[in-house]
Amino acid sequence: MKDLARFPVDARTQRVSVVVAGFGQSIIITVVTTFILVYLLQYVKLSVAGMAVVTTIITAAKVFDAISDPVMGTIVDRTHTRWGKMRPYILFSALPVAALSTALFAVPQMAEQAQLIYFGVCFVAWGIAYTACDVPYWGVIGSAFGQQTERNKAISQVRAAGSLSLGAATLGMPWLANLMSGGAETTSRGWTLAVAISSFGGMALYLLAFFNTRERPRASDDMTLTFRLLVANLVHNTPLLLVLLGSVLGFGRSIIQAGGAVFAVIAYGSEKSFTFIGAAIIVGMVVAALGTPVLLRHMSARALMIRSSLAAAVLYIAMYLVGFEDFPLVLVFVGLTGITLGIFMVVQVALIADAVDDMERRTGVRNDGVSFSTLTFTGKLMNAMSVLVFGALIVVAGYHDGVQVTRHMQDIVFASITLVPAASCLVSVVPFWFYRLGGARLA
Repeated sequence: MKDLARFPVDARTQRVSVVVAGFGQSIIITVVTTFILVYLLQYVKLSVAGMAVVTTIITAAKVFDAISDPVMGTIVDRTHTRWGKMRPYILFSALPVAALSTALFAVPQMAEQAQLIYFGVCFVAWGIAYTACDVPYWGVIGSAFGQQTERNKAISQVRAAGSLSLGAATLGMPWLANLMSGGAETTSRGWTLAVAISSFGGMALYLLAFFNTRERPRASDDMTLTFRLLVANLVHNTPLLLVLLGSVLGFGRSIIQAGGAVFAVIAYGSEKSFTFIGAAIIVGMVVAALGTPVLLRHMSARALMIRSSLAAAVLYIAMYLVGFEDFPLVLVFVGLTGITLGIFMVVQVALIADAVDDMERRTGVRNDGVSFSTLTFTGKLMNAMSVLVFGALIVVAGYHDGVQVTRHMQDIVFASITLVPAASCLVSVVPFWFYRLGGARLA
């Protein structure tokens, strides 16, 4: 901890650095979650059976990944270096994440069984590396900003930057892949080069979270935080567990990101149509991310989470009833659901940070690593469930590259990105209803 006092960094520099770092990191996760199924379907040209195996691999890997997050969190909390407990992992995880992200989009031309083995190994390794970079990043945000208002401001700006990054990757990657292909047709090699550029560039920005942040010293830094103590504090943090449960039940919010590009191909004939869908989501999320701190001045985080979840369910149902044929109207609904998604993403982090503060107040133990690992845990579990449900419905619909698209296929896929999220958002309200933290107790 000596270098923290020796080289102080002001709050504004820290906030700008974590925001830019979050922008770079979000490029990676956006590219992988949004385009990996399209890449495997359209460019590797896996069969229906192969896609069923890929769906199983992704789901199993993400469940393992999610379970490993709390383990990573306890490792972080028990780390003691002159850089702090989280920043070293930020430094040493950047290169592996960039390299493995590129490898996922560089599946060799060989027998399909070998391709599936290659993809499985790379995806599991990528998940482990990404966990090592994601858990400490959110822990640094929780540690670096002591004042709740300043922290909420940083969180909202990080989420806004993530939304802009999502937009840049969603809108730009198909075009960059086409440019890197060197011809009129986009190729597999074009995707490999495009992902390499975005991955290494994104991780270079991510390193600002190491160089320009400082972890606040805590009384518990001198304590021996055993695995048993950390787990016990996590298990007894009821508000935190309710946030985790409510988030996982709301997994449907992530389906359009996991399957939106495939939906665009099936419904509108081109993955490039997803650029407009992605743009609508991004606009909504950026508006929400920047506006949520204002809303939090007028209502509690719990109330805002519940109301936005109910509004999302209504919007998804309305979009389904309107149908996918009217593309401009679909974009309007997607933008509105993007607002509810942006609110969820900001409030979710704020609720977790409040729960961590409350636990420190009650026990004297500050476990940023294991507590904020629940954020990445829920994110990965939500994505895994989204891929599983969407992939299963793709298999049920019988879609694969080269097949004649039918109205039956289109209806199934459209229902997967509307009715499934609607039901998911409704169910997620229940745990948040029982969340009791804030106001005088938190102050």
